[in-house]
Amino acid sequence: MKPGRRALGIAASDRERLSHLAGAVVRADRVVDGFRFGTCAVGGSDATAAVCELFDRLDREDLRYVFLAGIAPAWFNLFDLDAVADHTGLPVVSVSFGPSPGLADAIRDAFDSDAVVEDRLATYRALPDRRELSVNGETVFVRSVGLDPEETADIVRAYTPEGGRPEPLRVARLAARAAAERER
Repeated sequence: MKPGRRALGIAASDRERLSHLAGAVVRADRVVDGFRFGTCAVGGSDATAAVCELFDRLDREDLRYVFLAGIAPAWFNLFDLDAVADHTGLPVVSVSFGPSPGLADAIRDAFDSDAVVEDRLATYRALPDRRELSVNGETVFVRSVGLDPEETADIVRAYTPEGGRPEPLRVARLAARAAAERER
């Protein structure tokens, strides 16, 4: 992979009512090349729209991939990976960092409204399958749209120079935490 290929990593840091999203543009050679920030509602249903709006405000034609930290920021405010890929025109890779029995039961337990539960479950069930991936001796879990499993593994590894967290997500996570701290 060319060292100058850029990816947008998006991570969230939750506060009481808002989740602060940070988008970090990072080259494959680890050079950070830009930031954008946004928010979505904790417990809301606007995370996908917030990612799309953040992408639009970046106004970058040199991006090749979108990395998302997980699929459920902001208390089950789920990312719709297909919608993000359709909006951006880019492959989307969601990376999570721990094993999980799945979110269906947790979503059912979290909300009282049957309509909200069914809406979230529909989004959750439409997500691509989650696959385990070894990266630098660590295990991550990936879902992707627009890439086959081999391409996904290659891209995640190319953007992960050490440890198991791809650099665009590591940088975005730091920025999201800093943005959320400003609220305190």
